[in-house]
Amino acid sequence: MRLPPKGFLQGSGHARGSLSMVLVRQPRESAAISRALAPGVQALPWTEFLSAELYVAMSLGDNGAELETIVVEPPLPADAAVIMLHGLGADGHDFESIANEMGLPERPSVRWVLPHAPVMPVTINGGQRMRAWHDVASLDKDGIEDEVGIRGSAQAIGRLIQGTIDAGIPARRIVLAGFSQGGAMALFTGPRWAESLAGVAALSCWLPLADSLHREASLANARVPIFMAHGTLDPVVPFVMGVESRDRLRTAGRAVDWHEYPMPHAVCGEELEDLRLWLLAVLSLDP
Repeated sequence: MRLPPKGFLQGSGHARGSLSMVLVRQPRESAAISRALAPGVQALPWTEFLSAELYVAMSLGDNGAELETIVVEPPLPADAAVIMLHGLGADGHDFESIANEMGLPERPSVRWVLPHAPVMPVTINGGQRMRAWHDVASLDKDGIEDEVGIRGSAQAIGRLIQGTIDAGIPARRIVLAGFSQGGAMALFTGPRWAESLAGVAALSCWLPLADSLHREASLANARVPIFMAHGTLDPVVPFVMGVESRDRLRTAGRAVDWHEYPMPHAVCGEELEDLRLWLLAVLSLDP
């Protein structure tokens, strides 16, 4: 079950106590929709029904399975990890070749963790179903953000971070990275993580729910290194959104290593080289 572009959540077989219901995106629509439904069925705002925990449960499926993930192991036993979150409509395979071609030395020995986002309808793409970390209605800086989806996916990503820790890589040796919507999720999740991370890398993206960062940021990651990069010709996530996000982070006291390139919404060779050098720096601090 995912948030559709408008109207109801798909499916109405939910029950709170003995009451069947459908969930609507706009709270002001609830009363009118309730009058049009069959007796005993009520329309409720999805924000009233959904908690972030429930969103995670829906994203992961009824059996609570983890996010589907590709893992690229290094030649030697891993002593560090990069969790790389793909962009809207892509999947974990999007960065699989980059993981193999980054040209990192044997040490640090980096495991690449490449999860697939859940499939859901995406408003900005006309309700088409695709892999997404949350719904996107618009990229207008004043547009309404899918807070429930963002927080739900952050919890799912957090489970992936914890799984990496449980597999033997300490948090201080983990970089959380992403491109576009995945980069936005890295910027949201990393500074809120309770243990110190090695770094956060955010490519061609923006800072979601920016006004909440100062209230929710973890002291453990107050000084986490942040690598941000953006194309000056980006027609998808405008360059100014990246710049404004960088400035918000710097105003909040975050150490942002900023890079810009004359490219559209993409990744270029110069950027990957800059990212490689940054990864070597942050992952060599605690060998």
